[in-house]
Amino acid sequence: MNDKLLRSHLAPEPRTLIDVLTTTAETYPDAAAIDDGVGDVLTYAELTEQVAAYAAELHRNGIRRGDRIGVRMTSGNRDLYVAILATMWAGCAYVPVDADDPDERAELVFDEARINGLFSDDGFRALTPARPGDTELPHLDDDCWIIFTSGSTGTPKGVAVTHRSAAAFVDAEARLFCQDQPLGPDDRVLAGLSVAFDASCEEMWLAWGHGACLVPAPRSLVRSGQDLGPWLIRRDITVVSTVPTLAGLWPAEALDNVRLLIVGGEACSQELVERLATPDREMWNTYGPTEATVVASAARLEPGKPVTIGWALDGWDLHVAETEPGAGGELVIGGVGLARYLDSAKDAEKYAPLNQPGGPAWERAYRTGDNVRPTADGLAFIGRADDQVKIGGRRIELGEVEANVAALPGVYNSAVAVQTTGAGDKVLVGYVSPDEGATLNVPELRERLAELMPAALVPRLHVMDELPIRTSGKVDKKALPWPLPASVDVDGMTPTETWLAAVWLDVLGLPAQSRDADFFELGGSSLAAASLVARLRERVPTIAVRDLYDHPRLEALANYVDSLGAAAAVETRHVKPVSAGTRVAQLLIQIPAMTLHAATFVTWWAIIANALGWVSLSWTALAVLFVVLCTPVGRLPLGALGARLIRGRIRPGEYPRGGRVHLRLWAAERWVAASGALNVSGSTWVAYFARLLGASVGRGVDMHTVPPTTGLLTLGDNAAIEPEVDLSGYWLDGDVLRVGAVTIGDDARVGARSTLLPGADIHAGAHIEPGSTVTGDKPVKKGARWAGSPARKVGRSKQRFPDYHPPRRRYWAWLYGATALLLAAVPVVSALAGVAAVLGLIALTGGSPYIGALLFAPVGALVYLGLYSALTWVGVRLSSLGLRPGVSPVRSAQGWRLWTITRLLDDARTRFFPVYAGGLTPRWLRSLGATVGQDVEISTALMIPKLTTVKDGAFLADDTLVGTYELGHGWMRTGETTIGKRSFVGNSGITEPGRKLAKNSLVAVLSSTPKKSKSGSNWWGSPPERMRRVEVTALGGEALTYRPSASVKRKRGFVETLRLLAPMGHGVLAAAFIALVHFALVQLGWWAYALGGLAFMAVGIAAVLMTALVKWVCVGRHVPGEHPLYSWFVWFNELQDQFVEMVAAPWFFTHAYGTAEMNLALRLLGVRVGRGAWIDSYWFPETDLCVVGAGATVGPGTVVQTHLFQDRVMSLDEVTLGDGATLAAHSVALPASVIGDGATVWPGSLMMRGDQVPGSTVWQGNPIEPRG
Repeated sequence: MNDKLLRSHLAPEPRTLIDVLTTTAETYPDAAAIDDGVGDVLTYAELTEQVAAYAAELHRNGIRRGDRIGVRMTSGNRDLYVAILATMWAGCAYVPVDADDPDERAELVFDEARINGLFSDDGFRALTPARPGDTELPHLDDDCWIIFTSGSTGTPKGVAVTHRSAAAFVDAEARLFCQDQPLGPDDRVLAGLSVAFDASCEEMWLAWGHGACLVPAPRSLVRSGQDLGPWLIRRDITVVSTVPTLAGLWPAEALDNVRLLIVGGEACSQELVERLATPDREMWNTYGPTEATVVASAARLEPGKPVTIGWALDGWDLHVAETEPGAGGELVIGGVGLARYLDSAKDAEKYAPLNQPGGPAWERAYRTGDNVRPTADGLAFIGRADDQVKIGGRRIELGEVEANVAALPGVYNSAVAVQTTGAGDKVLVGYVSPDEGATLNVPELRERLAELMPAALVPRLHVMDELPIRTSGKVDKKALPWPLPASVDVDGMTPTETWLAAVWLDVLGLPAQSRDADFFELGGSSLAAASLVARLRERVPTIAVRDLYDHPRLEALANYVDSLGAAAAVETRHVKPVSAGTRVAQLLIQIPAMTLHAATFVTWWAIIANALGWVSLSWTALAVLFVVLCTPVGRLPLGALGARLIRGRIRPGEYPRGGRVHLRLWAAERWVAASGALNVSGSTWVAYFARLLGASVGRGVDMHTVPPTTGLLTLGDNAAIEPEVDLSGYWLDGDVLRVGAVTIGDDARVGARSTLLPGADIHAGAHIEPGSTVTGDKPVKKGARWAGSPARKVGRSKQRFPDYHPPRRRYWAWLYGATALLLAAVPVVSALAGVAAVLGLIALTGGSPYIGALLFAPVGALVYLGLYSALTWVGVRLSSLGLRPGVSPVRSAQGWRLWTITRLLDDARTRFFPVYAGGLTPRWLRSLGATVGQDVEISTALMIPKLTTVKDGAFLADDTLVGTYELGHGWMRTGETTIGKRSFVGNSGITEPGRKLAKNSLVAVLSSTPKKSKSGSNWWGSPPERMRRVEVTALGGEALTYRPSASVKRKRGFVETLRLLAPMGHGVLAAAFIALVHFALVQLGWWAYALGGLAFMAVGIAAVLMTALVKWVCVGRHVPGEHPLYSWFVWFNELQDQFVEMVAAPWFFTHAYGTAEMNLALRLLGVRVGRGAWIDSYWFPETDLCVVGAGATVGPGTVVQTHLFQDRVMSLDEVTLGDGATLAAHSVALPASVIGDGATVWPGSLMMRGDQVPGSTVWQGNPIEPRG
């Protein structure tokens, strides 16, 4: 990288700017040099002749080489540029001041520069008497210009640049631009910048260094935007150098003839590059302070590539003074381009020698105050390190502005701050308080400032009685008001528009100045949108967040609100809490269910103890129990027949929550879960199990999800059900249980993670896209394709598979069934290895086996984890051999391998949880075959590693589904899936096989990746729709998000190593359970089976207590706020979550769904749970921020999502479910969302951040909308 940063040895041959001009004139004497559109076009021969004559005239007026000439002339005419060239030809330096600047600034600049003469629109005027000196052409070390920049002391500072530096800059740029077709006489260069701005030097010498024509433009035209387009085309402009702010004003078509576009002076946005960089136009980003001769580095800008300031120009040296490796630091410049300050003290300070240990040693070096970070594409600009800011391409130090504001008459105290408008523009704001008895007239004060400073430096003014003061006596700038107080102009607005404008003002802090005002252009974020909609629902309860995105303009939104009409009366719904009688019945049901669950582990330990001679039990009886309790041969009929016996015959309908029917169904679910029969999805066992439960399953069905306990399922021949589809056919709506049949016709397909609600009827050949929610409102007709939540028709079913069914050879069925047994054996074998390690250590050390078991259990847990990860790794790698994208039969080597990999990695997300959502996750997935870039964050994502690419800086949040496979007609399809650079896929997001998410894109929570996406696009919902996005900046910048230092990474690694405490804690609990079982076997023999359930429940209580202790130690109480990814809070929050997932969940939560014990445990962790709530999920990430009201319902698979990771900043806020509210199955409520009392959010729904649902209303959707 040093060869791109240290390039002073490549400096062009020394010469002066006059040498550059004369060489060009000799080469192209008849080419046009200046064309201002007023007088005749000046050729290079005419220009040099005229310039030489003017220089001689200067000499006759007493001007000598080394003098300084002020230039203050109207822009846009050739006389200005002739005067500049004549000044330099005479051996003098020109000192420019913009003609529009106030007289006082001009006097200040010219006094500081001690000019000897002045060019104005009236001609030249000598200001000092002639002095001895020569009249030669300039030498290399003579100054060619002196440009004044904003000064931190209130006085502008002059920067002098020599001819050697300036000519080196011109020649270095000539080596960069348009090398395939260099600039020449056929090119015309726009001169639109003020000559007082050093970037104007680039404009001039892009023309005069290549024989091109300089075409001055009036300043007002350059700034006008739309008016410039015809002018550029009419004047045949081919080269433009400007600042991004001005370029952003111009329509893209204005630059149709431009083949070289250079931007600099301020940060360039990616959006501008995407809009203006085209295949037939070079676009460059240049960087450099005035103090280093205009430009020190440059980068070619291309769509799809990150914007940087590039590498050093030939002749320049760059050094990044990093405080920590990789964290970036201040940019220091050396080399041929170094200028000097007229103020010698300032020069000695700013151009001090550089002697950094391990770095370069330079006699002179300019410290820019700009922070940068080296990247593979060039230096990335981070921001200013001090009070300097850039507005409109001009560098401004607040000191100069503050000095002039403080000097205003009648001002007692003042401060100047840079604020950001809702639209993202930076503006200067001056806050002033008056002298006692004084009255400040803001317009008059601004006029006074306009006389003292250029217009770009004149701030908005806001008068306050007094400014907030810190204890140090300084103004507290953070406490200054922003946005500024304002009133809404209601002239011409309808009553609805007036009301909306007032609400906008409250939410955004900025007034809607017209009926065309756009909510998001005024700075509306997703949270602000939700807040606004919550306010609007006070009048219009049925308006949704989506409606604001569809109608962002004030007038359009007002018209939409009017179209909704008056709000219909909402009948208050009263939801009864779960009764005490139901809770007692649940407890009585849990005991036999837990006894069945524990019986599996009791059997395994009884076999071990019997083999070691510790107990004497019948091997025949143990063999029978092993087959019944530990293999699918026994588990499936035990679970299915037991469930059918418990549930009886359930008919579709509505039943009371906690009533007899509900309890029977709940008990059947608990029995099936306890039997272990749910671990067979995707294998040939699952169809057998579904039939045992009473479902009607046709021939050739591919069922990769668990069947419903109700038995109310009909699957037609060759139907395909992808993983994680909810076929349960019932859900809780407040205190009502809704039950119905689910019917799926022949050759129908249901995509992964879809939810089929009671009454769902999918006809033959239909296709349900992944992540959809199908209601029973109307059938999905034959051959239709439905998507969304609620699912709607989006077209015809697409032919992604061959139109015939592949042969289903029986041996593949046996192979799938046998593989299911092998996969189930992986954790068993790993656990047995852990047990063997513990027993071996006990034997080596002697002593009490009970104490030894507890003492060595952590070691056994680590052995288990190590062997399990190794077996999983080997299984995935072997299964990946020969894997390729495409379509293949389900019953084939390819299909079998895909299914095996998915099952292994899905299981690993639970059993190998410490490695997920951490710094090791990318390495783990790379080792499995995935292509994972640098600085990638991956949580519990599920993918086919060999076919997945995750590029640099991407973020895959919890439970994301990336790629995997699709099913249909007996076939399986997969593809290569790519997540682009710095793209984000939110919690439970789905990226289907073969899709590519473009870089810098976002897929929201519970949303799908589109088939095609552009860079920087953002998507929500299913099917995905474009959304607007507001970036969040961490308090510590990218050093705590995307670009952490090595020391920060080490700190994270230390905390993540502590995650091993979770499986070790699990191991201790397992040892305690085994000790209890062993004691019972020794003392009571077969009666130990009867006590196994109670022992398991006791250990479960210990697991909750352990988890609660860790939670309170690690994070204490959660509070709303923001934390960057690389922060102690985030790391320790993840650490306590390890105990939730690896300790509390397997020992307690997954066995206590819907019970009073679940509520008690969640309260212990910090959730505020009301009386009689029914909770079927433990996913409450930041427990103290969750409120579940009395009688409320939280459905299975639901996430009360109290945090979001946007741009790698963790934002936390409360989520509230009111009394009797329902957040139904597989839904997500984002931070700051509220469900009112008695309101229902249907299954498969997404509540946006800050969304608020009025009481007793019903909502559904992704994102939610009123349910009709």
